Amino acid sequence: MTDPTVEEFARDADAWFSENVPEDPGFMLPLTFMEVGEDRQFDFLRDWQRKVYEAGYLGAAWPTEYGGGGLSEAHQKAATRAMRKYRGPILLNAIGLNWAGPLILDIGSEEQKSAYLKDILSAEDIWCQGFSEPEHGSDLGNAQLKAEREGDEFVLNGSKIWTTQGNYAKYMILLARTNPAAENKYAGLSFFLSPMKIPGIRTQKIKKLTGEFGFTQTFFEDARISADCLIGGEGNGWKVAMRTLEYERGARGGQAGGYVSIPPDLMEIVELAKTAKRDGAAAMDDPVLKDRMVDYLMDMHALSLGNERKRMMPLVEDYPNALPLISKLEFSELYRELSEFALTLLGPKAAYYVGEENSADGGWWARSYLNAFSATIGGGTSQIQRNIIGEHVLGLPKTR
Repeated sequence: MTDPTVEEFARDADAWFSENVPEDPGFMLPLTFMEVGEDRQFDFLRDWQRKVYEAGYLGAAWPTEYGGGGLSEAHQKAATRAMRKYRGPILLNAIGLNWAGPLILDIGSEEQKSAYLKDILSAEDIWCQGFSEPEHGSDLGNAQLKAEREGDEFVLNGSKIWTTQGNYAKYMILLARTNPAAENKYAGLSFFLSPMKIPGIRTQKIKKLTGEFGFTQTFFEDARISADCLIGGEGNGWKVAMRTLEYERGARGGQAGGYVSIPPDLMEIVELAKTAKRDGAAAMDDPVLKDRMVDYLMDMHALSLGNERKRMMPLVEDYPNALPLISKLEFSELYRELSEFALTLLGPKAAYYVGEENSADGGWWARSYLNAFSATIGGGTSQIQRNIIGEHVLGLPKTR
């Protein structure tokens, strides 16, 4: 049996998503994977991801021997386009699909690939990320969680913070210090595919400004993991972590497909402007507001074109990582600005939140705005992103 052409696959995907995108479940679904704070949200999204995978529209470009479809990236992109067209919910297993999975495919052992990849796609195994620590913020190279070797095991002690879905996760991609006496802080780090459901590891939910959960702090107290959990070799953790961040920031491919966040829709904001009032008239009639909406439309189109351009090597060969690094910063800041702009259109109603009687659109825009800040922090804060762009793209001297 021959593989379907991209066009055939796209038609099938379009038909499938048109019929299978679930209806409103009766509770508010997360806009990003960082907002999954309730069991009912988690269960709903896990079932959705499994259904998409079993239909063949997730992991289409991953090898068949590890549970993928064995097709091309073009096939997967066609499926993702159909998912967006019919406004499917986000995919739950963001860390696994987009960071851990591609990393294991690229540098993992055969045993690791066989053990982890299929269950990442089916959402059987949820993954989280153990990078940030309470005392070190964005200073990733200064990670202090200890991993002391004892024979064929490592003993873990310390804590990680902002571990999204840590309370649900079965595995964590973990950066830990295996050699405190190394010549520099980067040389003493190692990278692990750590189990989470073992003695000595516990999580504590973190309540956000929105009143929701989604983040956790993870504590390690004499937790023992097998040395087989190492990936990339002992002492090479910094190199592996930097590679992982390339997947996270879109500078390196191999992701399973789909999407894990739903940004504000500018066309919905346009509709909001038609009904919202400004000085007794429709906000859409205000030339200043209309001009701002056109600016946002151009910004969104520029980001879309940038995502296409980064795949055309002759156009980016001088600075191949510039566009992905810039896109992460620009997207997260634009996400926040669009949500804030929507609130300005609502006027006094912007003060009402989810569940409050006088809220507009059920408080959706207020919730979107507050949650948008997580995108400016996750994967590197906007301030850190500007430093990276300045140093690694523009060649400016390193800041002190």
